[in-house]
Amino acid sequence: MNYHLGNNNLDIILRTQPYAEICYFGKRLQNLNINSIDMLTPAVPNSRLDIDVPFTLCPEEGLGNFSTPGLEGHRNGKDWSPVFITKEVKKNNNNITIISEDDIAKLRLTSQLILDESGVLQCQNSLTNLAEQPYQVNRLSVTLPIPERAQELMAFNGRWIKEFFPHRTKIEHCGYLQENRRGRTSHEYFPGMIVGTSGFKEQTGEVWGIHLGWSGNHRIQVAVKSNGKRFIQAEALYLAGEISLAKGETVSTPWLYATYSDQGLNKMSQHFHQFLRTNIIKFSAHKPRPVHLNTWEGIFFDHNPDYIMKMATQAAQIGVERFIIDDGWFGHRDDDYQGLGDWYLDERKYPNGLEPVIKHVKDLGMEFGIWVEPEMINKNSNLYRAHPDWLLELQGYQQPEGRHQYVLDLQNPNVFDYLLERLTWLLGSYDIDYIKWDMNREIVQAGHNGHPAIVGQTKAVYRLLDILQKKFPNVEIESCSSGGGRIDYEILKRTQRFWASDSNDALDRQIIQRGMSYFFPPEVIGAHIGGALCHTTYRQIDMNLRGLTALFGHMGVELDPVKESQQEKLSFANYIKLHKQLRSLLHSGNFIRLDVDDNQAMQSYGVVSQDQTEAAFIIAQLILPTYALSGNLRLAGLLPDKDYHIEILDMPNNIDPKVNGHVMKALPNWMVKSTTLSGDWLMNIGLPLPVLDPATAMLIKITSV
Repeated sequence: MNYHLGNNNLDIILRTQPYAEICYFGKRLQNLNINSIDMLTPAVPNSRLDIDVPFTLCPEEGLGNFSTPGLEGHRNGKDWSPVFITKEVKKNNNNITIISEDDIAKLRLTSQLILDESGVLQCQNSLTNLAEQPYQVNRLSVTLPIPERAQELMAFNGRWIKEFFPHRTKIEHCGYLQENRRGRTSHEYFPGMIVGTSGFKEQTGEVWGIHLGWSGNHRIQVAVKSNGKRFIQAEALYLAGEISLAKGETVSTPWLYATYSDQGLNKMSQHFHQFLRTNIIKFSAHKPRPVHLNTWEGIFFDHNPDYIMKMATQAAQIGVERFIIDDGWFGHRDDDYQGLGDWYLDERKYPNGLEPVIKHVKDLGMEFGIWVEPEMINKNSNLYRAHPDWLLELQGYQQPEGRHQYVLDLQNPNVFDYLLERLTWLLGSYDIDYIKWDMNREIVQAGHNGHPAIVGQTKAVYRLLDILQKKFPNVEIESCSSGGGRIDYEILKRTQRFWASDSNDALDRQIIQRGMSYFFPPEVIGAHIGGALCHTTYRQIDMNLRGLTALFGHMGVELDPVKESQQEKLSFANYIKLHKQLRSLLHSGNFIRLDVDDNQAMQSYGVVSQDQTEAAFIIAQLILPTYALSGNLRLAGLLPDKDYHIEILDMPNNIDPKVNGHVMKALPNWMVKSTTLSGDWLMNIGLPLPVLDPATAMLIKITSV
């Protein structure tokens, strides 16, 4: 029996008898006859098995698949090679559930596929043990076939302060394997990849994008079989002995999110962004995303309520809308060696409580936010001295520290209840609009009662967040993990914002935020203007690039406004005002990255409104141009037959006639004359670019006339 899932973006055809397999996942077909899929049955190659081996949703070694199976497990050394035969299929519009069983191994596999109107396919496999004896699950994955013409892969590598850096590789033989074992989504390997036809770009080529929504360990591979067929396989990575199913128990893979585009990476990203906006992102109120000021880079652990209120006063004056007190308000938290776990107000620093500070912030018309790191503990804390057995650890081993801290065992009911009680006290006692939820270390030897516990720990974090969101629905939560160490769709179901990176270096942020944009829209990407001297890279960067880089996200600022010069504060205020001017466009339109001629030295991207009547684009010069001229900037996403007026909203001072009184460098005519051009011209001929210095940028606004 064949089934079809489809919409205006793509088609998916499944064969379900006797085994469940995806036969087609790609471009929407005209006059589709799903039974024609039987014509795809291939030849049988020489010196191989004498049958065509189906490549199922959970590929089985028992059917003759010699690639990585979708399930690895056993029952006391037996039932290790199951074959799942379809028993039942339930379909409701674009939602299909396929129930398959192995009567010998006494296992049931339930596969669910949901195709959203956005063009994003959600996939999940669930395994149920039907026998009396436990079944040990070593691996359980979701597998998607991709066609032979998909020969290039783009994935993302990183580290602290350098997340989401893309890299590409050919996939002609064997394949590509990515594993994350750090106990969180990780800075190193974002659980998402893109495969496509050779040389795919932002606006051209066929691409298949996938993301595994999971905040723990993961494994993703793109593999090429010796017959040329290719597949993507994604799963939560289980530690040895982590998953054992008693009779009737079920384990499910995380949801895998996948989409297809025949118009390059931009259309793929727009599918993901639309899906998130419709299904996952939930803000506490229908209002513009408020501009942040976080105190961390301004005062670190040095908290003085009177001084903080001065900071708040001056923050409001430059246009800040949400004021956040970061680390240092609780316990004896004078540095990062002590105090984590003691979630009680530090009355040495706040002798009159938090109320005067919060009232002052609210009276200024701003929201109030606060920092927490509930999953962590310092050994130099009252909590550890009272409960040394609350650590997530293996007894008898000396676990290494990370940032002088350890992880609490959230599967321990006493730990969970303590954290829930303390967070309920915090959010229930004070008028708090937002919490920055941090998680500043990787997990080593995650032991709960001697058993491996990354999966259980991750699900306990989800449960804690779920309870808090239900109790305090008007409190927004940011997911931070030493910057971008916990960014994925599953944690986004429980949070409203990501801290993309601990680096506010605008040159690095240009790469980080662009990489993140492949899967996430601007309104959830925390992007702050830092000080002129970046505290992580020690580079000195002009406000022009700092301001425009933060513009294309959920904007905030990191500074102590009391100490800043009047000129610097005016510059911050200027870019905050500019962000507010464009905010509704930036946080609702289609994000578009442009293919530029000199892509080693510059990048350009922007947002086009859904009705294609307005747009804003940044041109960021990262290093010296490769050539004396940088070519033409060809835009995208406009209506070809519509005329557009071009306005320059910001440019570097050294080429700005308003600043210098004359043009220091020759500018293209469109920059010095009022210009209106057709969308067709702007997208195919484009605009000659000025000569920009490294680490500078310009912003243009396009409006239909």
